Amino acid sequence: MDIEKRMDLIKQTGEEIITEEELKQLLQTKVHPVAYDGFEPSGQMHIAQGIMRSINTNKLLEAGVHFKFWVADWFGWMNNKMGGDLEKIKKVGEYQIEVWKACGMRTKEIEFLWASDAMAEKEYWKRTINIARHSTVQRIIRCSQIMGRKESDNLSAAQIFYPCMQASDIFHLKADITNLGMDQRKVNILAREIAPELGLQKPVVVSCHMLMGLQKPPEGVTDPVERAIAMKMSKSMPDSAIFMTDTEDDIKRKIKNAYCPEKQISENPVMEYCKHIIFERVDKIKIERPAKFGGDLIFESFHQLSEAFKKGELHPMDLKNAVAFYINEFIEPVRKHFSKGKPKELLDFVLNQKITR
Repeated sequence: MDIEKRMDLIKQTGEEIITEEELKQLLQTKVHPVAYDGFEPSGQMHIAQGIMRSINTNKLLEAGVHFKFWVADWFGWMNNKMGGDLEKIKKVGEYQIEVWKACGMRTKEIEFLWASDAMAEKEYWKRTINIARHSTVQRIIRCSQIMGRKESDNLSAAQIFYPCMQASDIFHLKADITNLGMDQRKVNILAREIAPELGLQKPVVVSCHMLMGLQKPPEGVTDPVERAIAMKMSKSMPDSAIFMTDTEDDIKRKIKNAYCPEKQISENPVMEYCKHIIFERVDKIKIERPAKFGGDLIFESFHQLSEAFKKGELHPMDLKNAVAFYINEFIEPVRKHFSKGKPKELLDFVLNQKITR
């Protein structure tokens, strides 16, 4: 595959790339650059973490990237997930890997690494302390959004140290590319800026789009990154997200109640599902409608769909019904995977845990 095709695949996963020129140089000099994403085991996995993450990861693999998943169990512990019980957090991590296996991620080509395995390494902590030495407390607190926190939150000392460790992870994994959500942008920029001071190679930052939650967007948040974070799915608001083992009835109910203003494309979560999930999996979308309302419609691209919706030729409820159908089709193999054996045991365990923020 030539450089331009590889570039295009990687760019499809990134809402922002810092910088495209550095990415091109990287691909010209390295056949299999290393990309990484880290995930904090914290409960049920929703569709953005499951299907959308699988779509993006598979594109990077197709582009010749060697992908590393960092199972950030210690980070979940520091962030008080699962009540701060490290063993429970590790079990949730096992569940999340099973979800990816079931929803089409090419997991056999991916390196899954656990943060807890690196914690005994002297070099890891030496580098982490060096990052802390070269950073102000104010700068680190500004990175608190990577944990789902606000600068105004009453952070524990462990949570203040968390960004230093996450920046250190990038260098520990020898990652050429960071492929995390836009909410992780600040710590990736911290790593880029601090790398020259530590004599390390700065990573290319490919920040992924964050799929909207199903609720109405908040008012009064104008900063683009802060707004995207405020609109994203949340495990603490179950009806804002489709989870990877939701029932067909759950999916229909949540999509039916989703925010979907007529003729509006932007900040419309139902349209986001079409763009970032459905059209990534199928070549066309069929909208079933009674003959008295114009009969069935078929759209072969998101552009076609969005133009019809914008003109009012497609009613929100007809769109919602179709979206619920396709999402249910995509989730069915995952439900089946978790219906028996060890996967079922892991799911039952996760469902019985109290989600802590």
